Amino acid sequence: MARLLNFSAPEAGQSGDTAGVIAPPPLLALIAIVLGLALDWLLPAYLLSVLLSWGTRFLLGLELMAAGIALVMVAERQFRRASTEVKPWKPSTAVVSTGIFGYVRNPMYVGGTAFVLGLAILLASDWMVVMTVVLALVLHFGVVLREERYLTAKFGEPYVRYLRTVPRYGLPL
Repeated sequence: MARLLNFSAPEAGQSGDTAGVIAPPPLLALIAIVLGLALDWLLPAYLLSVLLSWGTRFLLGLELMAAGIALVMVAERQFRRASTEVKPWKPSTAVVSTGIFGYVRNPMYVGGTAFVLGLAILLASDWMVVMTVVLALVLHFGVVLREERYLTAKFGEPYVRYLRTVPRYGLPL
């Protein structure tokens, strides 16, 4: 059972009760994929296809994509069990802090980014790799930091303690 922080959240739908993310993260990932492929078509670099064999790209790409999908699915399932909103542009009613969220605060964003990177490697899309870096930066500044401010304001000290104990992206940085 997921442990929830501060059950006294305001009613969902209350005015201003969202993180104010810049765009839905899946849309940001799609934009990174499309832009990467478009740039590959316009300015091909062929770096990945020279550095990695097809078999290596295939295996590494599939492994990253599968790991990314698994992270997203596990995290999404935990949100649903806790009856809180998965979509970061909607109000949150709880903070899940156990399971995968006990190791990484943002498994869905880590998973989505791993998926895009895996697809880039699989397709030997050099520009999609570059767009994955851009995606990670946009997610960090346009989504994650906004969510953290929102959740800190909404859930207070229990959430701040969670911020101090669990790494943002699974790495103790």
